[in-house]
Amino acid sequence: MKTSLLCSMPLGLCAALLASVTPARAHAQAQPGILSISVTHSTLKNTVKPTGELKAQVDSLDALIASASKFGRTSELRRLYAHSIALLQKRPWTPEAEFASALLVRSDRLIVDPARRWTMRLEQSFSPSIALERPLTARVALRKRDPANPRAPLALVKELGVFDGVPRDLRDAPYAVNADLHDVADGSYIVTVEMSDSARALGTASVGIVVRTGLDASVRSLEAAAAKAPEPQRSDLLFPIDRMRNVNASRIALGTFNAARDFAAAESLLKSVAAGKDPWAGRTGDLKRHYRLDAADEIMPYRLYIPKAYTAKKPLPLIIALHGLGATEDSFFEAYGGTLPKLAEQRGYLVAAPLGYRVDGGYGVALGGGNDPAAARSRALSEQDVLEVLAAVRKQYAVDSTRVYLMGHSMGAIGTWAIAAKTPTRWSALGVYSGFGVASTAKTIGTIPQFVVHGDADPTVPVGGSRVMVAALKSVGAEVQYIEVPGGNHTNVVEPNFVAMFDFFDRFPRR
Repeated sequence: MKTSLLCSMPLGLCAALLASVTPARAHAQAQPGILSISVTHSTLKNTVKPTGELKAQVDSLDALIASASKFGRTSELRRLYAHSIALLQKRPWTPEAEFASALLVRSDRLIVDPARRWTMRLEQSFSPSIALERPLTARVALRKRDPANPRAPLALVKELGVFDGVPRDLRDAPYAVNADLHDVADGSYIVTVEMSDSARALGTASVGIVVRTGLDASVRSLEAAAAKAPEPQRSDLLFPIDRMRNVNASRIALGTFNAARDFAAAESLLKSVAAGKDPWAGRTGDLKRHYRLDAADEIMPYRLYIPKAYTAKKPLPLIIALHGLGATEDSFFEAYGGTLPKLAEQRGYLVAAPLGYRVDGGYGVALGGGNDPAAARSRALSEQDVLEVLAAVRKQYAVDSTRVYLMGHSMGAIGTWAIAAKTPTRWSALGVYSGFGVASTAKTIGTIPQFVVHGDADPTVPVGGSRVMVAALKSVGAEVQYIEVPGGNHTNVVEPNFVAMFDFFDRFPRR
């Protein structure tokens, strides 16, 4: 795939990704993946449509990006993308801007028990070219975002100190800062680091942390209970610990993990599990479940909707819903107006939404990872996660085996067509929103009825991808309902067409 496709935007993802590579803005400890940044960059190019000198500059950077990508030079890619995005946003690319875009704040613990002192490190994701001839100073503070007004300036909670003598080369010598958080209330915070060299501001880096009193004791009690519990309860108990350790190791971004919610959920299961009871027995509605993906040696979450009228005596149809790039298993439950679970309740469907291993896993599709071994592993685990969730739901709930559906948006739509091509006998019908497929697979999946939606003004995944795939499907006699929305963008075509998708699925049990 060229660097021009797929961004799931129900949660404002592309804007968030743009912010993540904009100088003097917050960086997550686990930085956005190169795929996510490349998609954001491509969407911006498609929106701006640069001409003249700007186009020449961006094209020149694109050539350098292609070379760095070929050889896996990730740090250089981050610098080049930051430069190109600054040009496209009409921001000056100064030495200070480059320095700021390289700044990172990291720690071995982002979910913090305030009873222990907390240590953070100031680092760089690449070596900027700026000439630094004066000593560097870091001003560190703990701040909080106003949830009612997320665009408002961060409120100061506590000054953590002013530190002189910061090394000029933070790749060679990361700078550690110890902080005392014993008097900080539980909650989510932003640690900001303002850099200067006594004569000029050099930019700000920041990282989110979660403060949770009694965290260490909670970990001990959950691990003790899990040691005696059967699966899947063991995974339900251990999930927040497993996820916290992956966040702390920079493998997963803190923003994809709701530590307060997930620790509280695990702790609420302790009493039932200790009594030898299944805490999920008889429960319906919106649930968060977990299982261990052995190939990854990680515990995976998935979101599940069980209609209130569900009974094991009456099997129900099941939809497996695949989120877009940068989103999580929560996307189809909390974005798109929360419409999908509401319709599932009304129409009598089970819905399961896997994470797909990582927010940019790709469900088995090489969406920019090329031959990189780490990306290939992530793709394989992403696809396996989808199939493992399908198996787990079918094992634990009464599923009508003739009515199992696969759908997705953006990266999830691409994954829908790709997974269906590898497992065509499993699916009764497909729902595909703002995606693209491989036309040569049309014959393989031509026996599966397909509901396809795309906006003709999509700047992220151009509509041509769906047009080509639909034409290929129709050429082999496939049952296809294609809705092309005039003026529709990448995201606003999804929710308005959910009802039509359910209508389509209702017509097609598997033959």
